[in-house]
Amino acid sequence: MIEELLPASVVAVEAYGDEEPANTALYPEEEAVVARAVDKRRREFAVVRSCARRAMDKLGVPPQPILPGERGAPTWPAGLTGSMTHCAGYCAAALVRAADLASLGIDAEPHQTLPDGVLSAVALPAEAERLRRLSGDHPGIHWDRLLFSAKESVYKAWFPLTGKWLDFTEADIEIFADPGEQRGGGLRARLLVPGPWVGDRRLDRFEGRWTVQRGLVATAVSVPHT
Repeated sequence: MIEELLPASVVAVEAYGDEEPANTALYPEEEAVVARAVDKRRREFAVVRSCARRAMDKLGVPPQPILPGERGAPTWPAGLTGSMTHCAGYCAAALVRAADLASLGIDAEPHQTLPDGVLSAVALPAEAERLRRLSGDHPGIHWDRLLFSAKESVYKAWFPLTGKWLDFTEADIEIFADPGEQRGGGLRARLLVPGPWVGDRRLDRFEGRWTVQRGLVATAVSVPHT
């Protein structure tokens, strides 16, 4: 599901429901991170790292620990960049050689309406108005949850390039349904604060894709070098 939203150079591995990948053993350094975590947190932590190590293997990189760095962002082996996500019933990791993409971000959420009060906290007025129009045109999609997921993917792509926090209100996201398609499309995030430098240019927007499948909404943002 995630891989179809990203360029061909990206390798994505995912696990659904109670599916247990072949090897979810943690390295001692990782065990220390979740030593006091509840069982649900420990399982998600282990499964998503198993997905990431399988993606490493597909890229010819030896499996190794994936430790949380600043603000919890995963620390990837030299030469790789990537993103991970997990929610109820789903875990995924997407990795790519840093020479092929400057950054990427992925997110998956249950395809359900956001809890009360969340949309007003994360959506700009213009975004909320666009969601109302989308809901009228495509009532089968929980557009509020899709916007939330898109904001998460934008942040995950932003942080490795800047090392800075990006507030929900600092990116204005437009979501598009593909013509004739009600379960997928594109997204564009206009940055409302100075964007990161990639090579010799400063970015003012990120672009990505979205899909709704198997009771989940998934979004992905990729940042090319050129």
